[in-house]
Amino acid sequence: MSGQDAVDLVMVGGGIGGSSMALVMARAGYSCLVLERTTSFPDRTRGEWLAPWGVLEACNLDIDDVLRSARGHVIRRHVTYEPETSREEAEAGTLDLSLMAPGVEGPMTQRHPDACQALFDAAGAAGARGLRGVEDVVIDVAGPTPVVRYRHDGADHQVRARLVIGADGRQSTVRRQLGLELHTDVPHHLFSGLLVDDAEGFPEDLQVIGTTDEAHYLAFPQGDGRVRLYLGFPFEDRHRYTGDAGARRFLDAFDSPSLPYAAALVGATPISPHAVYANEDGWVDSPVAPGVALIGDAAGWNDPINGQGLSVTLRDVRVVTELLLDSSSWDTEALAGYVDERRERMSRLRFAAQVASKMNNEFGPEAVDRRIRARSRMLENPMLGLALAVVMIGPEHAPPDLFGPQMWDELFA
Repeated sequence: MSGQDAVDLVMVGGGIGGSSMALVMARAGYSCLVLERTTSFPDRTRGEWLAPWGVLEACNLDIDDVLRSARGHVIRRHVTYEPETSREEAEAGTLDLSLMAPGVEGPMTQRHPDACQALFDAAGAAGARGLRGVEDVVIDVAGPTPVVRYRHDGADHQVRARLVIGADGRQSTVRRQLGLELHTDVPHHLFSGLLVDDAEGFPEDLQVIGTTDEAHYLAFPQGDGRVRLYLGFPFEDRHRYTGDAGARRFLDAFDSPSLPYAAALVGATPISPHAVYANEDGWVDSPVAPGVALIGDAAGWNDPINGQGLSVTLRDVRVVTELLLDSSSWDTEALAGYVDERRERMSRLRFAAQVASKMNNEFGPEAVDRRIRARSRMLENPMLGLALAVVMIGPEHAPPDLFGPQMWDELFA
């Protein structure tokens, strides 16, 4: 066992959350150690669209320039193409995405590994110490200060910290070691993603969603002909996009008469894996325990249908860092505001995801009628539209009593 060091913060996980936290706190003069399991950040299919409210969080954290430097690409328009509406009708409802958050041009897209690496490097440049290929992390909170033990470069190490940040994703080692129970809701459908190049003819400033008879599709350009594609589809079709022909069937799913840019996507070149996963939400009762705070997916996640994961993580980072910088005591009481804020935030986003799933990931004539009826009711009553608008503008910009059975009935009854 190597000699024991002491730092202010240990981040277990060096992805978006851990590296952002280390960057902000290192800039403020605190000593930070980042422990990252991987030697290169993998493509995890998710985490490549930062909502306008998430871009605003990046600006507030002063990390937006870092993200832009890693091929951060801004999208300015949104169109929903549906079989039951003409192209002219769909494009008449084009959303100007520069109006969603003050001072923000629109959502930002980029490869998740590129964003992770840029933030990891920036944290190191700010003074944080980052280690890759770390194994066997053990958190000991029995004493007056947490102790983190880990293995790196064939040797065992340990370090004391004022606070441990668990930023190690959905399968969080930190969360499991603390014995924090993870709750999940019942999945509604399956999701799959694929990154493609050579999508010539697809507008660089436009994101689109739509529904066919078999799938809900989403397309987010990343610039220079690169587009991240997603599909939502029923559980009974779980094997549709697996096997050697899976990527081809995935692209063919975008061949819809209602999508004017279908040919550009069907003829694109796949450049990533395409994982299939369920769409459930996950959460813990409290993301804070003595000596430890969980952020990002380690603390629970939102159904990926609305692409809120990156924005949720950056909000976590901002709220936690502000509380730490405002307090001399980094105990659970100092972080109580984070617990309360995150619980309410995630509850609202969970409801928004349920609305999106009901509208976009059910198929057949009854589902089409329900979708048309719900969209019509949203136009008639803008308050109902907040059920989906919050994924762009931020979940705090709606009355708390809006997210519940009454709104659900008004949309779908």
